[in-house]
Amino acid sequence: MSISMHSASVPIFTTMLGNLSKWLDKAEAHAAERKFDPVVLLGTRLAPDMLPFTRQVQIACDGPKFCVARLAGVEAPKFEDNEATIAELKARIAKTIAYVNSIPAAQIDGTEAKDITIPRREGSHVMQGEPYLKHFVLPNLFFHVTTAYALLRHNGVPLGKGDYLGLGS
Repeated sequence: MSISMHSASVPIFTTMLGNLSKWLDKAEAHAAERKFDPVVLLGTRLAPDMLPFTRQVQIACDGPKFCVARLAGVEAPKFEDNEATIAELKARIAKTIAYVNSIPAAQIDGTEAKDITIPRREGSHVMQGEPYLKHFVLPNLFFHVTTAYALLRHNGVPLGKGDYLGLGS
């Protein structure tokens, strides 16, 4: 039995974004325990030429949102990219999870060979649905979620592999 495009995407998106939201709870608790403003974490970077934490979360949300919209052939909701607090980032994650769960599986399944146009700065790129999901969206999601995880760990937030996998408390 083959797996469907929906089962290969939406559950992974919701799990990883849900885990990210829980890490933000731990980040707030860590900041409170250490008596610093958690907003400090939002501008952190692993290197000067990398995007800050806030952008990592925003991009982690955008990938799944645009993926399900493109596969389903619908317009994705617009998010303003103006989050300035952990609560606002958590709200963005919640909106993204709600949106990807709102698209019926029937609109995503069967899109393996559908041409997907990805807008890029240097022009658009076209991929078929399955390679788009497997070789573009999922690796990008994991890259940005992992970077967010690394930024929080680097700043002392007590996270472990169980938190990354969704097995933590």
